[in-house]
Amino acid sequence: MPLDALTIAETAPLLKVGKLTPTDLLEYCFARLDVFEPHVRAWAFLNRDRARSEAQKLTEEIRQGHYRGPLHGIPIGIKDIIDVQDMPTGCGSESWANSIARQDATCVGKLRKAGALILGKTVTTPYAYLDPSQTRNPWNLERTPGGSSSGSAAAVASGMCLGALGTQTGGSVTRPATYCGVCSLKPTHQQIPLIGVLPLAPSLDHLGFFAQSVPDLVLLYEAFEKPYESGNSESRYLVNTTDDFWKSRTHPDVADSWNDFLRTFGDVPRVQVETGFDDCLGHHRTIMAAEAAQLHGERLARYPDDYRVKMRELIEHGQAVSEEELNAAYYFQRLFSASLAKGFRFLMMPAATDFAPTLETTGNPVLNAPWSFAGLPVVSLPIASKNGLPCAVQIIGQKGCEGDLLRVAQWIEYKVNLPRQLPGVPA
Repeated sequence: MPLDALTIAETAPLLKVGKLTPTDLLEYCFARLDVFEPHVRAWAFLNRDRARSEAQKLTEEIRQGHYRGPLHGIPIGIKDIIDVQDMPTGCGSESWANSIARQDATCVGKLRKAGALILGKTVTTPYAYLDPSQTRNPWNLERTPGGSSSGSAAAVASGMCLGALGTQTGGSVTRPATYCGVCSLKPTHQQIPLIGVLPLAPSLDHLGFFAQSVPDLVLLYEAFEKPYESGNSESRYLVNTTDDFWKSRTHPDVADSWNDFLRTFGDVPRVQVETGFDDCLGHHRTIMAAEAAQLHGERLARYPDDYRVKMRELIEHGQAVSEEELNAAYYFQRLFSASLAKGFRFLMMPAATDFAPTLETTGNPVLNAPWSFAGLPVVSLPIASKNGLPCAVQIIGQKGCEGDLLRVAQWIEYKVNLPRQLPGVPA
């Protein structure tokens, strides 16, 4: 039987007043981990003794009146392309599995300063691309959790941690969150520095957050940025939806769930966003391939066995991209971003083309890639499930509007009123 999910927003006040300690919360997560990890395989690295020692220190800080804020004592997972001091950064590669980070990535340092408890490293697909990882979807072990932030989404969905960091270059935050039934935030491109994070394509790479609720996303994001808010109480009425681009690409069952979701809101204005989505996808791949080739091409030649099929194909594609093609892609990226700035304030659409597919794939990022290409912020949250598999809405905002975007997402989450649950114990 599914259990109610712990959220950061509900747990933090208990930690603050001592009704719950970071040590107790960590042991709860370890208990969930003992049940789920043998089946889900969300973690690349854990050091329980170290985590317990840090939890005890954080517990003592609260007892002594030094409460750092709502992330104090909250167990967080870190995607294994992000450096955590004295932990390996394996990047899904066997040859890098013992590569120990000498210092925290900038984003991890921010979390530590806020009092977060870094639980360990979550599984990534190799080099954060499309080749599937070992991780399973906790709602159905024969399904993918998505990628490339596979372990982060699956760990939060299983209750093994209360929040996690991931990254997105195409759809690597939004899609896993959707498949695993948790919430996610991908902020504006370059809003949060990626120092200490293995790049795939710097022009497209974003940090991302996973949690059980939109208020949790707010608390995670506030450890990095104070969200700008316009103070416009009418923001919720500035949400549009669109049928162009996604409708022909989406499974009928997802479309049915989407239509049920829209009926919750009555008449949501539809807009035509004339942007050249189809051209966007080709240029997105050109930039991703070319930049991945610049970063990995030499290493592929030296260590060919360390690269799996899809990543190898991406690098080889990038090596064949001409300077003229790449410049054209960058030019289109600027035009595309400018055109979206005029098309809407907030746009919502299905977050994935289908429910979580089987294990030979990480799913299709086609509905997410345009927003990574344009660098726009995106929040996703679950809206329904079918045959035990979640589906979600993604809400896209304009650059730098994370505060208002999160406010709108909280309103949508309230309207949907979907119970937050953890998966049942695997058979």
